[in-house]
Amino acid sequence: MTKPRYLTDSERAKVLEFQDMIHYSPRYNDDTHEYRHVMLPKNMLKVIPQDYFNSETGTLRILLEEEWRGLGITQSLGWEHYETHAPEPHILLFKRPINYGQ
Repeated sequence: MTKPRYLTDSERAKVLEFQDMIHYSPRYNDDTHEYRHVMLPKNMLKVIPQDYFNSETGTLRILLEEEWRGLGITQSLGWEHYETHAPEPHILLFKRPINYGQ
């Protein structure tokens, strides 16, 4: 399993300046999972460390929970970052099993 790449104190201070501008979509679901997307402020991408990005696509790579929480994204337990919306790289897609934790 991959180990998370934690932000340094100075990196974290830069990204947390944008925390109040992060937008969370309502939840939506299919038969097995519930989903939501998280929209980061576009300017926030400029202060996220380069090793959080996929060098081939230029979008954020799939982030581990410790990493996306370190960026200031706050959600209840069970959410998994599973995709970045390539046409809009500031949008991160999350999912978790329906009835997680019940």
